[in-house]
Amino acid sequence: MTTKEITTLSKNLWRIARNSTPKGLWKILYNFCWRNYRNMADFERRQAKGEPFFPAFVMISVTEKCNLCCSGCWVSANGRKQLSVEQLNGIIEQSKAQGSYFFGILGGEPLMYKGLWDVLERHSDCYFQLFTNATLITDDIAERMRRLGNITPLISIEGLKEESDARRGKDNVYERTLAGLRACRKAKLIFGVSASIGRSNYDELVSRKHIEDMAREGAAYLWYYIYRPVGKNPITENALSKEQIRSFRVFLNEQRVDAPLFIIDTYWDDKGRAMCPAATGMSHHISPAGAVEFCPPLQMAKEFINADASNLTDIFHNSEFLASLRKMTAETSRGCILLENPQKMLQFLQEWNAIDSTSRGTVAEEYAAMRVVAGHDMQGEEIEEKSSIYRMLKKRYFFGFGAYG
Repeated sequence: MTTKEITTLSKNLWRIARNSTPKGLWKILYNFCWRNYRNMADFERRQAKGEPFFPAFVMISVTEKCNLCCSGCWVSANGRKQLSVEQLNGIIEQSKAQGSYFFGILGGEPLMYKGLWDVLERHSDCYFQLFTNATLITDDIAERMRRLGNITPLISIEGLKEESDARRGKDNVYERTLAGLRACRKAKLIFGVSASIGRSNYDELVSRKHIEDMAREGAAYLWYYIYRPVGKNPITENALSKEQIRSFRVFLNEQRVDAPLFIIDTYWDDKGRAMCPAATGMSHHISPAGAVEFCPPLQMAKEFINADASNLTDIFHNSEFLASLRKMTAETSRGCILLENPQKMLQFLQEWNAIDSTSRGTVAEEYAAMRVVAGHDMQGEEIEEKSSIYRMLKKRYFFGFGAYG
């Protein structure tokens, strides 16, 4: 570890500690860091020994409802499907019984889900990453999250002023999002900012300036995604080229060494080999309809949770569909099959008679119309992680767990 890396790490950790509450720090250290460490070790052990499968993390989309209408989003516009409070509690209870205490809470917009705070308060021993556009975060809502202490909002910023309005389908989205972000900072929350990178926002967001701006706004981490043209109205032309994805990888690798916040991706391991968390079994998804899905944008499934999700463990233990899908995707590519081979994916789903889990009911037709675009698998041109800190973390958490042979 270089002196620069040690200095950067120390500054970032001190900034988080200085701008957080004691309860918030305790929750992230114990509920997230320590319990995740044990959970990942147990997951690797189960995988290595061939024990009954259960993912390390469960991503939960609680509702299709959203106050925005973003292009390229896989969530059904004006959809009304959502999990019951009993189902949400059941998913968390079933996961905790398997040693998993960390959850991603998605939508739609999860802040439109009634009963959310009561559920998260009930599970004070867990840690929740709340995926939100932040336009509904007020001082009161931020204060509620501060009192709970076990929530890290992950605030989506898809571009600056003009790009945000164009991508989101509404006016003044960037300013409203920043207002929500600043409410989080005022409440001393540990929060992050995310960005789905496509051609239209690449220059604005893949920049040192954006990283530094978000750090000044109080973000503890910045999570970058690669844009996926999915949903009812995908914009395939916005997908990154192979050259842009490589440049994106180089950018992340270089910035991590001295960035004023933590930079996250789940696309590449410590050696720069492509990763798919779902193919490794590290993470799967529960949809607002209760479908047990491979990942959030892959919206066809065979199994559904019951009224209290008491069958979730049994589904994960015994689902031949999910096991076969993990195997097929891992054998096809280390990258994203949704981008690189959508027709093979659709053929697999149809052979298994998978069911569309959305309100719109047109997912199979959408997949049939998808065009192949560049994915993040750079086989033969891998770029090893430059930062020794991130190299160590990725080796520990994203090694592959045998999924790629």
